[in-house]
Amino acid sequence: MEHINYNFLETLITDKGEKIGTVSKNQAVFMTFLRHFGCTFCREALAELSTKREEIERSGMKMVFVHMAENEEAESYFNRYNLEGVDHISDPECHLYEQFGLIKGSFRQLLGLKSWIRGFEAGVLKGHGIGKLVGDGFQMPGVFLIQNGKIVEHFIHKSSSDRPNYEKLMDCCRAA
Repeated sequence: MEHINYNFLETLITDKGEKIGTVSKNQAVFMTFLRHFGCTFCREALAELSTKREEIERSGMKMVFVHMAENEEAESYFNRYNLEGVDHISDPECHLYEQFGLIKGSFRQLLGLKSWIRGFEAGVLKGHGIGKLVGDGFQMPGVFLIQNGKIVEHFIHKSSSDRPNYEKLMDCCRAA
Protein backbone atom coordinates (compact mmCIF):
# COMPACT_ATOMS: atom_id res chain seq x y z
CA MET A 1 0.00 0.00 0.00
CA GLU A 2 2.45 2.58 -1.26
CA HIS A 3 -0.05 5.46 -1.20
CA ILE A 4 -0.30 5.52 2.59
CA ASN A 5 1.78 7.87 4.72
CA TYR A 6 2.20 5.68 7.78
CA ASN A 7 2.99 8.63 10.06
CA PHE A 8 -0.71 9.48 10.07
CA LEU A 9 -1.44 6.27 12.02
CA GLU A 10 -0.34 8.16 15.14
CA THR A 11 -3.17 10.62 14.54
CA LEU A 12 -5.84 7.88 14.50
CA ILE A 13 -7.31 7.79 17.97
CA THR A 14 -9.94 5.30 19.12
CA ASP A 15 -12.94 6.09 21.28
CA LYS A 16 -10.79 4.96 24.22
CA GLY A 17 -8.03 7.47 23.42
CA GLU A 18 -5.51 5.01 22.02
CA LYS A 19 -3.33 5.87 19.02
CA ILE A 20 -3.43 3.17 16.34
CA GLY A 21 0.24 3.63 15.45
CA THR A 22 1.30 3.17 19.07
CA VAL A 23 -1.01 0.21 19.69
CA SER A 24 0.29 -1.51 16.53
CA LYS A 25 3.82 -1.50 17.96
CA ASN A 26 2.64 -3.64 20.89
CA GLN A 27 0.04 -5.78 19.14
CA ALA A 28 -1.38 -6.16 15.66
CA VAL A 29 -4.51 -4.11 14.93
CA PHE A 30 -7.38 -5.80 13.08
CA MET A 31 -9.04 -2.69 11.62
CA THR A 32 -12.38 -3.11 9.87
CA PHE A 33 -13.87 -0.22 7.90
CA LEU A 34 -17.63 -0.76 7.84
CA ARG A 35 -20.29 0.29 5.38
CA HIS A 36 -23.22 2.16 6.90
CA PHE A 37 -25.00 0.35 9.75
CA GLY A 38 -28.22 -0.02 7.75
CA CYS A 39 -26.39 -2.11 5.14
CA THR A 40 -27.18 -5.83 5.17
CA PHE A 41 -23.52 -6.64 4.50
CA CYS A 42 -22.33 -4.41 7.34
CA ARG A 43 -24.65 -6.28 9.68
CA GLU A 44 -23.44 -9.60 8.32
CA ALA A 45 -19.82 -8.54 8.90
CA LEU A 46 -20.60 -7.49 12.49
CA ALA A 47 -22.27 -10.85 13.16
CA GLU A 48 -19.36 -12.80 11.69
CA LEU A 49 -16.70 -10.74 13.46
CA SER A 50 -18.61 -11.15 16.71
CA THR A 51 -18.13 -14.92 16.41
CA LYS A 52 -14.41 -14.40 15.68
CA ARG A 53 -13.74 -11.77 18.34
CA GLU A 54 -12.40 -14.18 20.94
CA GLU A 55 -10.11 -15.85 18.41
CA ILE A 56 -8.84 -12.49 17.14
CA GLU A 57 -8.11 -11.26 20.66
CA ARG A 58 -6.62 -14.60 21.75
CA SER A 59 -4.31 -14.36 18.73
CA GLY A 60 -2.90 -11.16 20.20
CA MET A 61 -4.70 -8.74 17.89
CA LYS A 62 -6.77 -5.70 18.85
CA MET A 63 -10.06 -5.36 17.00
CA VAL A 64 -10.90 -1.79 15.90
CA PHE A 65 -13.83 -0.68 13.79
CA VAL A 66 -14.08 2.48 11.68
CA HIS A 67 -17.63 3.66 11.03
CA MET A 68 -19.57 6.68 9.81
CA ALA A 69 -21.96 7.12 12.77
CA GLU A 70 -21.66 9.06 15.99
CA ASN A 71 -19.97 6.97 18.69
CA GLU A 72 -23.10 6.53 20.82
CA GLU A 73 -25.12 5.21 17.89
CA ALA A 74 -22.27 2.94 16.81
CA GLU A 75 -22.03 1.47 20.30
CA SER A 76 -25.70 0.49 20.17
CA TYR A 77 -24.95 -1.54 17.02
CA PHE A 78 -21.81 -3.07 18.52
CA ASN A 79 -23.79 -4.06 21.62
CA ARG A 80 -26.53 -5.58 19.47
CA TYR A 81 -23.91 -7.83 17.85
CA ASN A 82 -22.20 -8.78 21.14
CA LEU A 83 -19.23 -6.54 20.44
CA GLU A 84 -19.54 -4.55 23.66
CA GLY A 85 -16.51 -2.47 24.53
CA VAL A 86 -14.84 -2.91 21.15
CA ASP A 87 -12.56 -0.04 20.14
CA HIS A 88 -13.82 2.12 17.30
CA ILE A 89 -13.26 5.34 15.41
CA SER A 90 -16.03 7.60 14.12
CA ASP A 91 -15.36 8.96 10.62
CA PRO A 92 -18.62 10.54 9.36
CA GLU A 93 -16.81 12.52 6.67
CA CYS A 94 -15.05 9.33 5.40
CA HIS A 95 -11.58 10.93 5.51
CA LEU A 96 -9.99 7.77 6.95
CA TYR A 97 -11.71 5.61 4.36
CA GLU A 98 -10.11 7.77 1.69
CA GLN A 99 -6.68 7.71 3.42
CA PHE A 100 -6.81 3.89 3.30
CA GLY A 101 -7.73 3.89 -0.39
CA LEU A 102 -11.37 2.88 0.05
CA ILE A 103 -13.46 4.30 -2.76
CA LYS A 104 -17.07 5.27 -3.33
CA GLY A 105 -18.81 2.35 -4.98
CA SER A 106 -20.24 2.38 -8.48
CA PHE A 107 -23.79 1.28 -9.26
CA ARG A 108 -22.53 -2.18 -10.20
CA GLN A 109 -20.39 -2.53 -7.04
CA LEU A 110 -23.30 -1.55 -4.82
CA LEU A 111 -26.39 -2.84 -6.61
CA GLY A 112 -25.18 -5.31 -9.23
CA LEU A 113 -26.64 -8.79 -9.65
CA LYS A 114 -24.07 -10.32 -7.30
CA SER A 115 -25.07 -7.88 -4.55
CA TRP A 116 -28.78 -8.56 -5.07
CA ILE A 117 -28.27 -12.31 -4.80
CA ARG A 118 -25.99 -12.04 -1.76
CA GLY A 119 -28.29 -9.39 -0.29
CA PHE A 120 -31.22 -11.79 -0.42
CA GLU A 121 -29.10 -14.50 1.20
CA ALA A 122 -27.68 -12.26 3.96
CA GLY A 123 -30.71 -10.04 4.49
CA VAL A 124 -33.59 -12.48 4.20
CA LEU A 125 -32.29 -16.02 4.59
CA LYS A 126 -29.73 -15.20 7.32
CA GLY A 127 -31.93 -12.52 8.91
CA HIS A 128 -29.57 -9.54 8.83
CA GLY A 129 -32.23 -7.33 7.25
CA ILE A 130 -31.71 -3.71 6.32
CA GLY A 131 -31.96 -0.52 8.30
CA LYS A 132 -31.74 3.21 7.98
CA LEU A 133 -28.83 4.79 6.19
CA VAL A 134 -26.30 6.12 8.70
CA GLY A 135 -23.40 7.56 6.74
CA ASP A 136 -22.45 7.50 3.09
CA GLY A 137 -24.35 4.75 1.26
CA PHE A 138 -21.75 4.77 -1.53
CA GLN A 139 -18.75 4.16 0.74
CA MET A 140 -17.00 0.83 0.20
CA PRO A 141 -15.59 -1.16 3.15
CA GLY A 142 -12.26 -2.87 3.78
CA VAL A 143 -10.14 -4.67 6.38
CA PHE A 144 -6.54 -3.81 7.28
CA LEU A 145 -4.05 -5.56 9.54
CA ILE A 146 -1.60 -3.06 11.01
CA GLN A 147 1.54 -4.18 12.80
CA ASN A 148 4.54 -2.10 13.89
CA GLY A 149 3.05 1.00 12.30
CA LYS A 150 2.61 -0.61 8.85
CA ILE A 151 -0.22 -2.27 6.96
CA VAL A 152 0.89 -5.89 6.60
CA GLU A 153 -2.28 -7.34 5.06
CA HIS A 154 -5.56 -6.02 3.73
CA PHE A 155 -8.78 -6.84 1.95
CA ILE A 156 -10.44 -4.15 -0.14
CA HIS A 157 -13.95 -4.98 -1.27
CA LYS A 158 -14.56 -4.96 -5.02
CA SER A 159 -18.29 -5.30 -4.38
CA SER A 160 -20.37 -4.29 -1.36
CA SER A 161 -21.32 -7.96 -1.01
CA ASP A 162 -17.76 -9.37 -0.87
CA ARG A 163 -16.92 -11.41 2.22
CA PRO A 164 -13.34 -11.25 3.42
CA ASN A 165 -11.60 -14.44 4.47
CA TYR A 166 -10.96 -13.31 8.04
CA GLU A 167 -8.98 -16.45 8.87
CA LYS A 168 -6.53 -15.81 6.04
CA LEU A 169 -6.17 -12.18 7.07
CA MET A 170 -5.47 -13.15 10.68
CA ASP A 171 -2.76 -15.64 9.65
CA CYS A 172 -0.30 -12.83 8.92
CA CYS A 173 -0.35 -11.48 12.47
CA ARG A 174 -1.07 -14.33 14.85
CA ALA A 175 1.04 -14.13 18.02
CA ALA A 176 3.41 -17.04 18.43
